[in-house]
Amino acid sequence: MIKLTINGKEIQVPRGTMVLDACQQAGADIPTLCYDPDLKLAGSCRMCVVEAKGRPNLMAACVSPAENNMVIETESHDVVESRKIILELLLARHKLECHTCERDGSCKLQDYCYRYGVTDSRYAGQGPHFGMEDPNPFIKRDYDKCIMCTRCVRACEEITGAQVINVKDRGHHAKISTVFDGKLADSNCVFCGQCLMVCPVGALTSKVSAGKGRSFQTKGVLTTCTYCGTGCTFELNVKDDNVVGVTSVRDSEFSPVNKGALCVKGRFGWDFIHSPERLTTPLIKENGEFRPASWDEALNLAAEKLKGMKDKYGTDSVAMFSSARVTNEENYLAQKFARVVLGTNNIDHCASLCHSSNVAGMGAAFGSGAMTNTINDMGEDARAIFVIGSNTTENHPIIGYKIKQNVRKNGAKLIVADPHCTDLATMADVNMQFQPGTDVALLNGMMNVIITEGLLDKEFIENRTENFAALKQILEKYTPEYVEPITGVPADDIRRAARIYAESEASAICYSMGQTPYSTGTDNVKSVCNLAMLTGNVGRPGTGVNALLGQNNVQGACDMGCLPIAYQAATDSEIRDKFEKAWGLTLSAQNGLTVTQTINAAHAGQIKGLFVLGENPIVSDPDIQHVDEYLEKLECLIVQDIFLTETAQKADIVLPGLSFAEKEGTFTSTERRVQLVRKAVSGPGEAQDDWWILCELSTRMGYPMFYANAEEIFEEMRLLTPSYAGMSYARLQGSGLHWPCPTEDHPGTPILHKDIFSRGLGLFHAIEFKEPVEL
Repeated sequence: MIKLTINGKEIQVPRGTMVLDACQQAGADIPTLCYDPDLKLAGSCRMCVVEAKGRPNLMAACVSPAENNMVIETESHDVVESRKIILELLLARHKLECHTCERDGSCKLQDYCYRYGVTDSRYAGQGPHFGMEDPNPFIKRDYDKCIMCTRCVRACEEITGAQVINVKDRGHHAKISTVFDGKLADSNCVFCGQCLMVCPVGALTSKVSAGKGRSFQTKGVLTTCTYCGTGCTFELNVKDDNVVGVTSVRDSEFSPVNKGALCVKGRFGWDFIHSPERLTTPLIKENGEFRPASWDEALNLAAEKLKGMKDKYGTDSVAMFSSARVTNEENYLAQKFARVVLGTNNIDHCASLCHSSNVAGMGAAFGSGAMTNTINDMGEDARAIFVIGSNTTENHPIIGYKIKQNVRKNGAKLIVADPHCTDLATMADVNMQFQPGTDVALLNGMMNVIITEGLLDKEFIENRTENFAALKQILEKYTPEYVEPITGVPADDIRRAARIYAESEASAICYSMGQTPYSTGTDNVKSVCNLAMLTGNVGRPGTGVNALLGQNNVQGACDMGCLPIAYQAATDSEIRDKFEKAWGLTLSAQNGLTVTQTINAAHAGQIKGLFVLGENPIVSDPDIQHVDEYLEKLECLIVQDIFLTETAQKADIVLPGLSFAEKEGTFTSTERRVQLVRKAVSGPGEAQDDWWILCELSTRMGYPMFYANAEEIFEEMRLLTPSYAGMSYARLQGSGLHWPCPTEDHPGTPILHKDIFSRGLGLFHAIEFKEPVEL
């Protein structure tokens, strides 16, 4: 520790602390323009200059290390005069349109001019004009307002890893530019908007939000993104009960995963909330055409239809699809409605198409079918990252950004295995572009190298796993030379990849839907688990088997039981008894039908009625024509959604629900983090909460369900879901909690299988390569 005196106040800071941080610790408000706590130091704007006793010149506080016994003045006469001159120099080439600027009220240049009484510039002249129209739909670039702080350049490189922009020319002609000073759309820009997030003035603004409200006119509502499974948080900007924009939340307490960074969908893809195509009233189809109906009429008809089919054909003649888009609370009620009111376990959602291989494969190997580590682990703690079957920067952009940061900043090694040449492949230490469907052969080849060269973790295998001998025997023939003609990957690359993964002190595996939706998907997942256990890369920071789930609440929908064979199996008499006591009814002990089985059963005449909540099987299921034809055979199709989707157009009854911006509840991200969703605006027309619709329909069918709000549903749900038992809305207010969280004083579990696997010992599976039937 060293001592400093700042504005007469003596403080202590660790050696190596910058003067700026020391001043802030002492309570001094230092103006900054180029400084950003998440970016490399630039020291270019000089607004943060301070006076140090005994020094001949003012020093830039952001890049000057504090020294023992320094005496600092932050607002001396010379400091203030220097800051005024800097502001005048900036104003000399700054377009003064504050009254119409989108950043009016949230512009640092404006704030500092007001603070130091700078109204104009003595240096103003006929400077260059950089204004240019950029035809992209997202970002407005007005470089006549640019102050050359270079925050946008550094954010593009350090957060997103895109390196799209840099400084062109020098002196008075300097400007921020893409290559050849072209348009953003013609560059490698991914329109993440990180440049908007860090820009301190009005040089970069959102075209989507233009003219809809400035910061002092809007209210920010913290919520969780509704696109992929990463679980990014941000604020919805609300004005007059309308969402008019999105603002990054950079405080890690409230934005633990993305820390303010967003992708193009999260930052700009909110306009669907107020789309004129939103459903606003219940619809009933008569003579092939929809007509508006009241809620009473639509719900009574839906209840009559469902009850009639159930009584006539039996409880398993009806089925329900829930959604990875709606909240945990609504998914909980959906499966409760199916099992209690409809009397069937025919309840499923899109996880059967993408996540079921994880549940089966990881469940068999580890005892739990969920991502083992956190997203931040891959971005910070992993020393080697093996990405297989995941185009991460496209489908999970924030996770892709974090992997890039770890490689560039921390020197982590990167292995990529994918039939495509993905964005991450271009920066990989080893890129294995293998033949589709040969995942098992490739992974077996890597494991053969690890065993042959003695790179395995013998202690971990002996103490924490079983069935290693069978795996070792199978792997003997999978030499890199044997695997090369199968996969198309050179034997030397397989060896290099195996050595990097095995020799790193912490190696993480990251995969997605390039692994799972094969007929051999479960074998692929088991092989990934084999590789992790073989090297002891489970249960520690920076390691693990990390399945990246596609939609925002795939994990939550599975946790809530929206599966025909749920995590808490209906075939288990003890589990069934627990739910029967809670719900007051006898439940079916028979496993239900998956999404694809339900569609086939509809064709065979076994399924007569289908209730679809927030799914669109005509688009998402295999063989669209096949699904379309089979839905036609149903006696009744009920769809609950926010748009008249392709599936809803086939429905007999359509019930309008609410979007994520119009409801309260929780989502569970791919890393098992449970996070709050908060209501920002009212829903359109007569649209209602999805949970309210389910309760009303249930009550009309003879099983009364009444809840005051989503939190009340959560309280019931957590009593029946052991991994959520210790959670509450109060505990989820900050950064959320990772399940399992079994008690109210439990901190949550960011890393699974630390000391013991969920099933006890991890199970190796001896898997032979076989071609998938899809070929």
